[in-house]
Amino acid sequence: MFNSIIDIFKITELRNKILFTLGALAIFRIGAAIPLPGVNPQALKVLFDANRGGLLGFLDIFSGGAMSRLSILALGIMPYINASIIMSLLQGAHMIPYLDQLAKEGESGRRKINQITRYATLLLATIQSIGLTTMIMHMPVRGQESVVMDTSFRFIFLTVITLVTGTMFVMWLGEQITEMGIGNGISLLIFAGIVDRLPGSIRNFFQLIYAEELGFITALILIVIIAATVVGVVWLETAQRRIPVQYAKRIIGRRMYGGASTFLPLRVDTAGVIAVIFAVSLLTAPLTILQFFPNATWAQKISSFWTPGTGLYEILYAGLIIFFCYFYNSIILNPQDLADNMKKWGGFIPGIRPGEPTAKYIQYVLERITIGGALAVVVVAILPDLLRKWFNAPFYFGGTTILIAIGVALDTVGQIESHLLMRHYEGFAKDIKIKGRWFNIR
Repeated sequence: MFNSIIDIFKITELRNKILFTLGALAIFRIGAAIPLPGVNPQALKVLFDANRGGLLGFLDIFSGGAMSRLSILALGIMPYINASIIMSLLQGAHMIPYLDQLAKEGESGRRKINQITRYATLLLATIQSIGLTTMIMHMPVRGQESVVMDTSFRFIFLTVITLVTGTMFVMWLGEQITEMGIGNGISLLIFAGIVDRLPGSIRNFFQLIYAEELGFITALILIVIIAATVVGVVWLETAQRRIPVQYAKRIIGRRMYGGASTFLPLRVDTAGVIAVIFAVSLLTAPLTILQFFPNATWAQKISSFWTPGTGLYEILYAGLIIFFCYFYNSIILNPQDLADNMKKWGGFIPGIRPGEPTAKYIQYVLERITIGGALAVVVVAILPDLLRKWFNAPFYFGGTTILIAIGVALDTVGQIESHLLMRHYEGFAKDIKIKGRWFNIR
């Protein structure tokens, strides 16, 4: 393990990528700590402490604490994610022929779609920044003065411009990490915010135990549940359904090719953290509308049941996760293409005829493992809400954040390992021999 870490810094390109990524994440964390001018920090703290278990607390996690500080990056990356969802749904539903045409143009079409996504991000960021500014100006804070000390048009204009600029900067930073760094930039920004809050959550947890506000048995049960969740998420993110594939022997000239046995790996959770992030983004979309009416009775009623822990919210959350798991699979994996490629190179699944029957079999297997993986993700995602309801858990670090953190970490480690193996260095994976059989462990 230590040799692999040392090898990382022997490769100039990989070392520069990692250092660039760390530098970009440091800039993001610095920006998340710079507050907006004209905001009462004491009143803001009271407001978020009162809504820590609600939707505001949930959004604060995905902004890396920037929203609870009302920093210049308070909106975080959510507008970009929402814009990406809209573009993906429009392409998947084939509602706009122009987007379908761009998708068929290869790299040039992808760049144009990305440009349209950026414009959509700008529009959504403007709407959400106006809504957030309206909310903090009118939302009452118990026992404190107003969150905003200046309600003039000048404050509104400067706040909206600052929040929109912050979102566009975060979007640009994520794209730079993806292009010049290591890993997926957008996911790494969310990962950085989650990890940044982890030490504080652990410290508060043990402080409650020391102050006897949390029973020892209850704390022990929570620790066991979280540890089991971490193990389960690691298994879920690495689990595969391996379909055996046999390649027929072919004679070309005087040489014989093929005849090898291999397998087609299908991940149980192909969507990974994408389904959870997309589901959270859609669930937070109604909050943008409610922010424009902070004192309206109907808006307060909707907010009362549009909160994590309520039945309607959890049902919608679970349904969206399952939907995006299948939706992502339909975009990434095409059983017909897989079957055609196998047939082209003389491959077949034992017991299944090549061509259409192979495509149907792959589709059948994919649908079965996807529902299992999606349900497992749902259980992990709603776990923090159940912990607060059953055990009065005093923290908001649970299944969703663990799923995102572990998924992003495994993906980043996988990319680092591919760089090492490509340059003939030993990766993080080790081969061990048990009872005469070789196993590959990570």
